[in-house]
Amino acid sequence: MTKTIPAYQRIKNAILDNIHSGKWQAGNAISTEMALAEEFGVSRMTVNRALKELSEERVLERRQGSGTFVAQQQFNHTFVEVRNIAEDLKSANRDYEAQVVSKRAITADMLDNELCRKFGISEGAVIDEESVPVNTSAQKDASDEAVLYEVKIIHFADGQPIQFEERWVDAKKVPKFIDQDFSVVNTSDYLIAKSPLESGSYTIRALAAPDEIAEFLQIAPQSPTLVLRRQTYSAGQVVTFVKMWHAGDRYQFSGEL
Repeated sequence: MTKTIPAYQRIKNAILDNIHSGKWQAGNAISTEMALAEEFGVSRMTVNRALKELSEERVLERRQGSGTFVAQQQFNHTFVEVRNIAEDLKSANRDYEAQVVSKRAITADMLDNELCRKFGISEGAVIDEESVPVNTSAQKDASDEAVLYEVKIIHFADGQPIQFEERWVDAKKVPKFIDQDFSVVNTSDYLIAKSPLESGSYTIRALAAPDEIAEFLQIAPQSPTLVLRRQTYSAGQVVTFVKMWHAGDRYQFSGEL
């Protein structure tokens, strides 16, 4: 059954959508409490809760006597370091090249459990075909709407594949993502520019390469690989989830203490 989204959360989501779409930019004033209350048909107390939480999350800035504004600093700085393989290879004086294997829009009915969990998409987001009359425009619109974008890229060093990237991005937060040429534009650079990342988490595991991954990396099936899985957040929500597969004999992770 579809879960009802609380009114204050709907208001928060709408504000975040306006910010990520560029309608409200850093420093811009947003709609007044009264205007939002009328738009959503709720009390000003409900609106106040939404604005208060977004202020605590440093998305909005409330100024006494002036109104509520999109916070400046949180959308101009990156708080989590994201390694860029293109820059790493170039700094090591190695020839770098990216080959886009595929990119596509993912609709709600295409989501698997892992992506639903990572992006906090509930089962209610998937259209219930039995509840919508057949051949209606509502059914078509709901089933055709992209919720995520997916891109798969092979990264080469000196002509040899060194990383296979599988990435998913929230389509509403970064609507122009799918239009980019990622053989020229680096995915991480683009995301940081459009939706600066404030936090993230990752894991690194040693896994045997499935047949498809082995083919992309030009290694034998079941060869050892290092897999970096990372999810990064902007404005308190997951904006991208990525799996980066590395041939075990060509790549290592290192750092300084």
